[in-house]
Amino acid sequence: METRELRYFVAVAEELNFGRAAQRLGMAQPPLSRAIAQLERRLDATLLERTSRGVTLTGAGAVLLDEARAALDAVVAAERRTRRAAEVADGRPAVVLASKAGASTELIAKLLDAYASEPNSVSVDMLLCGPGEQGRLLRTGRADVALLHRPFDSLSGLDHETLSTEGQVVLLPAGHPLAGRPQVRTSDVTDLPGLPQPRWPRADGGYPDGPGPKVRDHAQLQQLVSLGRASVIAPESARTNLGHDLTAIPVVDAPQVTTVIAWPPHSRSVAVADLVRTAARL
Repeated sequence: METRELRYFVAVAEELNFGRAAQRLGMAQPPLSRAIAQLERRLDATLLERTSRGVTLTGAGAVLLDEARAALDAVVAAERRTRRAAEVADGRPAVVLASKAGASTELIAKLLDAYASEPNSVSVDMLLCGPGEQGRLLRTGRADVALLHRPFDSLSGLDHETLSTEGQVVLLPAGHPLAGRPQVRTSDVTDLPGLPQPRWPRADGGYPDGPGPKVRDHAQLQQLVSLGRASVIAPESARTNLGHDLTAIPVVDAPQVTTVIAWPPHSRSVAVADLVRTAARL
């Protein structure tokens, strides 16, 4: 299979509409339909069910969608890592560290300070992103190493080292009726009137349906909470640098959050290895 065919199939599988997929790919619909039909013949498998009501994935199509995404990510990652290796050879070494915006602020500051004091350290470029994006940035080669948070982020296909484990808190406006409690349970804060959970963007840039406000970064989220437009359950480290207009209350039955530093298993970067060792010593 060619990468072109995989891109075509992923577009149709994600859009579940040949017309929208063709528009997304910048091509006409007939050649796209012919390319998918040719791919099905070559694989001797029906990938898409076409009916008058629309297009749906078959079981075989769902498998190919997962594999195609991974293969396309690997191609993109190979190009980006090769370019970065060339920069190192040209005397411009750097390591890209991805982290969710607003998360693990204290840990990152300690890590960067400790790593900078190492004799062979190189510059660290921070890549801040939305929730759940760090793994994708690693797999596509945009980042060399990342901080991820279990149980929310998938570690599939990545090597990792555990750094810390913490409980969770709910962030509320300082004047909220629950603000005086020493602790709450998840059921107390799941559907608070007027304080819906925020909606973060998906990988395609769209937002899931729901009543909560759309957010893109932690600063925006904190402002919405302080204005009484949202609430959010977050790791306990979110207490760092909270303003006087916010309060954080422990959620006793929320799952603990484990922060790990992760990297691609085939990484041969000395800088990544040194950064991971520094993080493990903190």
